[in-house]
Amino acid sequence: MEPTPLKAVALVCTLSPSPARSSSQLLAQQVMTALGEHGASGEVIRIADHHVRPGVQVDMGDGDAWPGIRAKILAADILVLSTPIWLGHPGSIAQLVLERLDGELSESDDEGRLLTYGKVAAVCVVGNEDGAHKVSADLFQGLNDVGFSLAPGAVTYWVGEAMQGTDYQDLDMTPDTVASTTKTLAANAAHLARQLRKAPYPAI
Repeated sequence: MEPTPLKAVALVCTLSPSPARSSSQLLAQQVMTALGEHGASGEVIRIADHHVRPGVQVDMGDGDAWPGIRAKILAADILVLSTPIWLGHPGSIAQLVLERLDGELSESDDEGRLLTYGKVAAVCVVGNEDGAHKVSADLFQGLNDVGFSLAPGAVTYWVGEAMQGTDYQDLDMTPDTVASTTKTLAANAAHLARQLRKAPYPAI
């Protein structure tokens, strides 16, 4: 039987708006391609291209672009959050996204569950400095706090040599270890998303 189709959305948290090149976008797109091999389709959204206002509400008004992005997250089975490392931490736009997702703690379905329950999250991290494990840990905790589930191997990352200028997007080819990690992320995220569809979390 063909696998149940899934929807995915990737939020790219590079500081640079389009059309600037972005390692975070490249890795997110590679994850989306890998998810496609498991029956998931969707889109990549670069947050810097949109007027996402700071705050912790689902709608901050005054032209806030988050409600439209939020609608796509809620329509998806899988959320991919992709960020660069800056000064050893997630980029500021990734923190902005987590703060906007905090608004989900005030939203629930008719049975008292967060609207994000049953959705799977995964993370991409890129940088030319140390910090991929610390950054992914920060994002994992935030995503789980606001209701997302994490499959084993929920992060794929690349970090270059510290204090050098090579970026992921500058590589001639994707390292085998990154490619295999991305495949594992996609396979496990899609598997968990299908399991949660069949067996939702219990009502509160």
